[in-house]
Amino acid sequence: QVQLVESGGGLVQAGGSLRLSCTASGRTFSSYVMGWFRQAPGKEREFVAGISRSGISTYYADSVKGRFTISRDNPKNAVYLQMNSLKPEDTAVYYCAADPHVIVYTTPTRYAYWGQGTQVTVSS
Repeated sequence: QVQLVESGGGLVQAGGSLRLSCTASGRTFSSYVMGWFRQAPGKEREFVAGISRSGISTYYADSVKGRFTISRDNPKNAVYLQMNSLKPEDTAVYYCAADPHVIVYTTPTRYAYWGQGTQVTVSS
């Protein structure tokens, strides 16, 4: 089992940047595929980015491709989401999630463990 804690959210103007962090408990962090999801008010939770266990493979939603970068540091039990050129439509609660399988899924129901979320608000 793994516990996840996100940090780094906040209020930023359009065009600005934020870096989200997610730290995990436990000694098997490198055994988990990691993902970032977001949920805006009145909308379903959606996939933002995912990263393989080794960190070699990354995947992005079309809406963030070229602006967001996911990375991980396995010795530090951490995964990051660098968000650049932020837009008002990026406003949401951002969650990190962990899954003990090999494939990087984009469906939230595939992920077994979730953090509590961190609010990102982008003003126009």
